[in-house]
Amino acid sequence: MDISKIQNQLSNFASERDWEQFHSPKNLSMALSVEASELVEIFQWLTLEESNFPDQKQLASIRSEVADIAMYLIRFCDVLEINLEEAIEEKFIENGNKYPVELSKGSSKKYNQRDA
Repeated sequence: MDISKIQNQLSNFASERDWEQFHSPKNLSMALSVEASELVEIFQWLTLEESNFPDQKQLASIRSEVADIAMYLIRFCDVLEINLEEAIEEKFIENGNKYPVELSKGSSKKYNQRDA
């Protein structure tokens, strides 16, 4: 995925429509939350089995929402000049420290709620 290319496409899309005025971090984070909620809504009443095997209509909706989420996240990072790739790499290191294999393997407990 070429994040810089997508950032440019999103920036141009917003600029052509004079939408930069609406793309504050506050508004973009709220839009991101709404799109994530729309993804959750698709799964809301499905059983575990149904959620693992969505039908074609559900899958199309899921793909659409995933794209919306990614686009808002990338736009948000662009507006705040956050290097998404670096942020992810840093978070992997942080999570590796919080969740070492020997304390976390097979456990869903949060790092601050486990015995050790």
